[in-house]
Amino acid sequence: MEVIPAIDLLDSKCVRLYQGDYERSEIFNDNPVTVARSWAEQGATRLHVVDLDGAKEGKTTNLAAIEAIVAAIAIPVQVGGGLRDRISLARLLDLGVQRCILGTVAVEQPELVQELCQEFPEQIVVGIDARQGKVATRGWLETSEVLATDLAQRMAVAGAAAIIYTDIHRDGTMSGPNIDALRELATAVEIPVIASGGVSSLTDLLSLLALEPLGVTGAIVGKAIYTGDVNLTEAVQAVGNGRFQDIPPDSFSTFA
Repeated sequence: MEVIPAIDLLDSKCVRLYQGDYERSEIFNDNPVTVARSWAEQGATRLHVVDLDGAKEGKTTNLAAIEAIVAAIAIPVQVGGGLRDRISLARLLDLGVQRCILGTVAVEQPELVQELCQEFPEQIVVGIDARQGKVATRGWLETSEVLATDLAQRMAVAGAAAIIYTDIHRDGTMSGPNIDALRELATAVEIPVIASGGVSSLTDLLSLLALEPLGVTGAIVGKAIYTGDVNLTEAVQAVGNGRFQDIPPDSFSTFA
């Protein structure tokens, strides 16, 4: 299972929100390029970048920071936040972003998502961010009546390369992933599902690894790497290739 470190950009700084609340943000680093290079050096095989300003404003806002990140590292970068039209998406792909993450438009303009999936095969990922099973949109500021599983099924048919599922109530809380919701979602679709929100330890990652046969192929980790609760290098070794024996048993207590 792929361990994917996250960089959330707010005013070009690396931050984490608590349960998606912009008023409860915590700055971890002023230089996202430094962070991106560090994650790559520690063994990350992919980087997840969210333009929080863009998600709120409905347009890409931290473009310069994203461009600098892509130019600084050799691993693939996936970007989401405020991508609600073809021009914005194509601009990121032209910069070298490997995959773009669509959220709000999946609810509001599903036909556009299908068109983009056809035009950019394997480069469109749909981010489904949910509160109590219902999809949130517009930077998590609004909650729709659309069920996460229903949207996932529609986006799978539309041609999405993968689904990123975030439980908003777990995001930034380090309270563990929502295993039951992930199991339900992964069972409902035949495309890969990437877990996001709440990962706080290697134990959490191992619990997600148990869902890999159902199609949970990756886990996004943010705050826990910044705080040191998850050692990225050890997590990649333990979960990335499934060779648990590479990590000494007493290392597990480090992440408790």
